[in-house]
Amino acid sequence: MNALKQNKNLFFLILVASLGYFVDIYDLLLFLIIKNKSLTALGVSPDKLTDTGFNLMNWQMAGLLIGGILWGILGDKKGRLSVLFGSILMYSIANIANGFVTSIPMYAFFRFIAGVGLAGELGAGITLVSESMSKEKRGYGTMLVAGIGLMGAVAAYLVGDFFEWRTAFFVGGGLGIILLLLRIGVFESGLFEKMAKKDVSKGNFLMLFTRKRFFKYLNCILIAVPLWFVVGILVGAAPDFGKALHAKDLLDNGKGVMFTYIGISLGDFLAGALSQIFKNRRKIVFVFLTLTFLSIMFFLFNTGWTATNFYILCVFFGIFTGYWVVFVTISAEQFGTNLRATVTTSVPNMVRGSLILVSMLFQWLRGNLGIINAAVCVAVITVGLAYIALYNLEETFGRDLNFVEE
Repeated sequence: MNALKQNKNLFFLILVASLGYFVDIYDLLLFLIIKNKSLTALGVSPDKLTDTGFNLMNWQMAGLLIGGILWGILGDKKGRLSVLFGSILMYSIANIANGFVTSIPMYAFFRFIAGVGLAGELGAGITLVSESMSKEKRGYGTMLVAGIGLMGAVAAYLVGDFFEWRTAFFVGGGLGIILLLLRIGVFESGLFEKMAKKDVSKGNFLMLFTRKRFFKYLNCILIAVPLWFVVGILVGAAPDFGKALHAKDLLDNGKGVMFTYIGISLGDFLAGALSQIFKNRRKIVFVFLTLTFLSIMFFLFNTGWTATNFYILCVFFGIFTGYWVVFVTISAEQFGTNLRATVTTSVPNMVRGSLILVSMLFQWLRGNLGIINAAVCVAVITVGLAYIALYNLEETFGRDLNFVEE
């Protein structure tokens, strides 16, 4: 009977974490899909759409970076479960509020609040699942969370395309509120509860700044930066790349993002399953990282793309960058229970935030080398750093997570 109850609790935990990440991704990408539509409705002139959109995106990104640290610390001090539901509640309310905005400053404020909320869900969910499953099978749990969650990108594209922009925000907020009702049957991590009774420093972000821990933390971030280069720049600026590569059709970046995330979802299932089958996380990331680099070069050194061929490539972009779930699992397994939520929550948001620096580098190189050569240079740099970071990280498959950082 106990085993049946434990399995039921685990099922609800994975379900809530998966659906929470689904709504997380829905909101994160919905803004990209409907921002021009919403800004036009708010009276922004066509010549200012791009700059205003980037400004709002920066407010959201600032929220993600601050929230990643804030929720991580709270997760180690107050518990993973409180962060999981607190973050869902915050970004749900912010989503609904976004549907009522009447000015750009109000829009920026609620995108910032949404960013703070969005920063907490994935890290808390992955930490809870990792600590609640056996060390031999935890990869399957995190695989389900990321694989199911990333399909929120497809929902965002469909809802954003078929519905009025305010309605699309209301849908996201409503999904989050409904999700909170599933709180019944989800329990706190046993490892956290044991650690909470110990006299150790909990959620101390400054503990990451010892030489050894910071080096490990930085490496965890660097292995995933190529993913956001692909999504944020290659696919995000698809129309510009299409012109430079003499594409036969307009390459729609909105559809490109949707197909990429379909691929990422498939890739998460594939990478997660392979890491379990081969009992190795680093080798799987190495293979997927190599395939990512080859697919980038294939795109940049071919011309005459049709829209159909580009969207097919986007699916492969997604599959090859689908080591996201393994990257987050590696991060969770690298650090002790008293810092695990801090790391697992902040690392994905640091990766998202790295897109700012990567974009700045790309824009600077683009002005000197042209869009294609700039993309090649940035790809070589980001993938090269990811290889070095991966080499420096320890293999963590099957590691017992019942330890603390002193």
